[in-house]
Amino acid sequence: MSGSELGGGPEDLEPLGRGLVDLRRRALQELASVRIFSDQFLTKFLWARDLDVELSLKLLLNYQRWRRESPEISRCLSPSSVLGLLNTTYHAVLPQRDHSGSRVLIYRIGQWDPKDWLAFQVFSVSLMTSEIISMETETQTQGLKAIFDLQGWSLGHALQFNPSLARKISSVLSDSFPLKVRGIHLVNEPMFFRPVFAMIHPFLPDKIRKRIHMHGAHFQDTLSDFFSPSVLPPEYGGEGPGIERVCQAWTNQLLQSEKLLQQIATHPTGDIAIPPEDCWISETVEAEQLLEG
Repeated sequence: MSGSELGGGPEDLEPLGRGLVDLRRRALQELASVRIFSDQFLTKFLWARDLDVELSLKLLLNYQRWRRESPEISRCLSPSSVLGLLNTTYHAVLPQRDHSGSRVLIYRIGQWDPKDWLAFQVFSVSLMTSEIISMETETQTQGLKAIFDLQGWSLGHALQFNPSLARKISSVLSDSFPLKVRGIHLVNEPMFFRPVFAMIHPFLPDKIRKRIHMHGAHFQDTLSDFFSPSVLPPEYGGEGPGIERVCQAWTNQLLQSEKLLQQIATHPTGDIAIPPEDCWISETVEAEQLLEG
């Protein structure tokens, strides 16, 4: 794999190369039944932890554990199965990055009808987007920022949340997915959203808590402190394409990625650069290795 595909500048290639060797060796020691990891896959975890191999290993192990423990989400990466939700203009990844190179995501909670969609289905949309953008070289190094528009939040939404789901969401935000979360911005948040926020808050590390910004109903006055007008849609005080247009564009991107997402969902480790049949050490080979040891 070339340096441009691995990300970073020329000065990063040597430490990245060493990191790949070290991380692969340690990951295969920890996950004894796995035979191989690709450079492309491991690079996501190294950049998410700024080339710190120890932290990258922990993140990789957490990712594998999260996938095993949350099959109702991790194995349901099908945009077509939630097309009705996507067509409500619930979610978008904005076409332009912010000044630091971060991807900017918008979630419009009021577009989610809790009578039609369960919380885990809604959360799966976020996971689909995360899997796609985590393959982008610039996103691996510069991370993402998310805007949650809570206008329309209701008791029906709140009743779908429980401590188990809150823990799974917070894990993805903090220590179980190879993406840097650079900022979380809440707008139009009502008073009765606070109990749900209080449920998620204890599971978040301090660095993520410090990156949460509550803007209230007058968000257009303060979002501009974090995002330039050219990035945001007019509905959020910007000068970019309208929210319905960008939501539809990202829905199309998700639908075009259906096969790719299904491959990730059904793959033993999520490393789709490695064919599933080549990923695991067979029981016979593993037994022979143990006998030789």
